[in-house]
Amino acid sequence: MAYSDDLVNSKLSTLQDTADSVPHVGAWLYFHRRFAENSVRLIHQRLPDSPPAKRIALISLLNELAQQSKARGKKEFVVAISPIIEEATVITWKGAPHYVQTKLRKTFDAWLDRKVFDMPVMEAIMARIPEFKPKKEDEQTTQKQPLGGSLFGSTPSELQSLVPLQVALTKAAMVSNTSTDTASTEYKRMNDPQSEQPPLPRQAAQLNQLLRTLTSAESSVSEVIKSRRALIDGLEKLLTTNRSELAKEETVSSELAEKKAQTDAKKREVEDAIVRGFDDTQDPDRPTVEALTPPPVEAITPVGSPKARPSQASHGPFMDEPEEPLPEEFSLSYSGQPDDGSAFPELGNLSPGGSNDFDLGANGSGAKRRKTTHGEDDYSQFAGGDLDEDVSALLASQGN
Repeated sequence: MAYSDDLVNSKLSTLQDTADSVPHVGAWLYFHRRFAENSVRLIHQRLPDSPPAKRIALISLLNELAQQSKARGKKEFVVAISPIIEEATVITWKGAPHYVQTKLRKTFDAWLDRKVFDMPVMEAIMARIPEFKPKKEDEQTTQKQPLGGSLFGSTPSELQSLVPLQVALTKAAMVSNTSTDTASTEYKRMNDPQSEQPPLPRQAAQLNQLLRTLTSAESSVSEVIKSRRALIDGLEKLLTTNRSELAKEETVSSELAEKKAQTDAKKREVEDAIVRGFDDTQDPDRPTVEALTPPPVEAITPVGSPKARPSQASHGPFMDEPEEPLPEEFSLSYSGQPDDGSAFPELGNLSPGGSNDFDLGANGSGAKRRKTTHGEDDYSQFAGGDLDEDVSALLASQGN
């Protein structure tokens, strides 16, 4: 079935708020989604003159088209419905029975939860119908603003005054674009020389409809111009404030740079003066340091210290050192030939050094010495023997 305005109006006339009627009409309109703007315009035109039950049926149809378009990724109806949904919702809400308002509130909550429309559109609806605001948002608006303004929010405090202006401009631009496109399309269709001219009464009705469409588009464009000028004024005020602050900050920056240069020059002068002061002063005298040569041993030896005793090394015929003389009480008085070879037999066995056969050295080690006897003892054995006189005299002389 071909698409036409008369066919759309006939389907809208038979539309009812039931589980069968709304999806059926919505499926047909979605099939002709290339005419989405024209279909939405026709629905919007029927809202003001319809009773509350018919209005909620038309809102349900718009909801069906928008959610189908959102779910299937085809944004024709979402784009077409967004500019008029605020006005359509307000018209349906005002003066409606309780059941209509309840159903409309549930539909709005579905839009908000599923994010069918953009947030500026939803905020515009909540601004005109405070009952649609969520409870959490009501609590946040009644609470006192935290310290620091909107420091922890998404919008800086300096730009909060521009947010309503931008929202109004966005909404007006969406409505204006749709109205302008619709008016341009209708104007081209009515003035197409190749199109078949309808009868004069029908042509007059179409021209009257085109005139209303052009007037609506002109009004929407005027609203966009007004909103944009208000936003530009706010931006210019913000720009003027920032320019004055920028001039002050540049002055402060220049002063700080000058102070920094002066401080740096003064620091260099002080450093140069310190260096010149070090160059002019003479080197200080070397400190007196104690000599590194140690003093003699006598200087540090205490008075009355005992002297080192000589070593008690034993002496004998096999030692290189000269023999020490025996004490007087141990010396033998011997003159000439002895009368008897057995005189002082005990003394004859003593060594000249006054030690026994096992002499101890100075270190106390008991080293065994070879036993030696002196010639006096040996020669005395032959003194009384049968020897010649010359031999006896020789032996006696050697014994002395």
